[in-house]
Amino acid sequence: MQSPNTSPLAKPGHAALSGLVGNTPLLHVSEPLAPAGRGFWAKLEGFNPGGIKDRPGLHMVERARARGDLKPAARIIESTSGTLGLGLALAGMVYGHPVTLVTDPGLETSMTRLLTAYGAQVNVVSEPHPTGGWQQARCDRVAQLMRQHPDSWSPDQYNNPDNTTAYTPLALELATELAHIDVLVCSVGTGGHSAGVSRVLRQLYPGLKLVGVDTIGSTIFGQPARPRLMRGLGSSIYPRNVAYDSFSEVHWVAPAEAVWACRQLAASHYATGGWSVGAVALVAGWLARTLPEDTRIAAIFPDGPQRYLSTVYDDDYCAAHGLLGFPPAPEPEAIGRLDEKEVTRWTRCTSIVDPLVLAHDAGAEHPESAAETPSETDVEGDR
Repeated sequence: MQSPNTSPLAKPGHAALSGLVGNTPLLHVSEPLAPAGRGFWAKLEGFNPGGIKDRPGLHMVERARARGDLKPAARIIESTSGTLGLGLALAGMVYGHPVTLVTDPGLETSMTRLLTAYGAQVNVVSEPHPTGGWQQARCDRVAQLMRQHPDSWSPDQYNNPDNTTAYTPLALELATELAHIDVLVCSVGTGGHSAGVSRVLRQLYPGLKLVGVDTIGSTIFGQPARPRLMRGLGSSIYPRNVAYDSFSEVHWVAPAEAVWACRQLAASHYATGGWSVGAVALVAGWLARTLPEDTRIAAIFPDGPQRYLSTVYDDDYCAAHGLLGFPPAPEPEAIGRLDEKEVTRWTRCTSIVDPLVLAHDAGAEHPESAAETPSETDVEGDR
């Protein structure tokens, strides 16, 4: 399924590649994530060639070409922790653009090899930014490379509205498959798919509730930035694509809890994925257990398990990081405000505010501490 407004000017012989994206399977998930007779519907985006980010990778390139922002054969340069890199490598192949992907040492060796095999140049930053961490170091490297390639273009996935509209087909697929949806559960990194899918579904189902899933140590929903083990969700900046006013609640999940859910999914449903999938499945299963029985819940599983064989599914790795033998609590901890406390385990909050608004309010009340609030340019994270 091609993304909206697909450009017809694909490279000869490669136009059919974009047709491999979309129309992904839907799986009903029940025990042991949810009680017998209850469950949720999982959209398996890992069945796209490179995962969910194939959709925005193609769409952002198509729209930039249509506007003239991306010139024919010009280089695409972007910061990524992996998945968007696959989507951009696909788009570069379809439309004839060289692709440079800036990443950090946390990227799996297997992913580096795969991106290189797909023709992308992988540029790895060696040191984190002193205050902004790896993500700021990557963004700084993107700016440096763009100066070296004056005709290059960067998608800026964190703030590009095309990242959001790329998910219109995904929303329509869900609507066609399920006919009605009460609750949508999405992991949050750049904010693209949670905003894009919920915007369309809410036009069809005005009562839709959006539940966001983040990782501990992520700043997206007002928590302090901390080193993060989980890749593919979370951030240390405040992406402007995050539709804060659309969320009914947010959950933070810790790495051990996500690993438990991933492995439970694999053993019971022969369908699983990475950190984001485990975190989303944990939350969606809890919602299926606690909401009325007739509530129809849809959850987005962004990827498959392949890139996580040396992390989530590696006993030695998990043991070294203390991730085994700690099943999640039956219920999440609840807090009343996003900044009430630093969360270290599965936690939920139903009062969602843009953290930059929180920071502004805190600065007005305590001007002596306002300067300590991280800005968009200070900080790390994502896909």
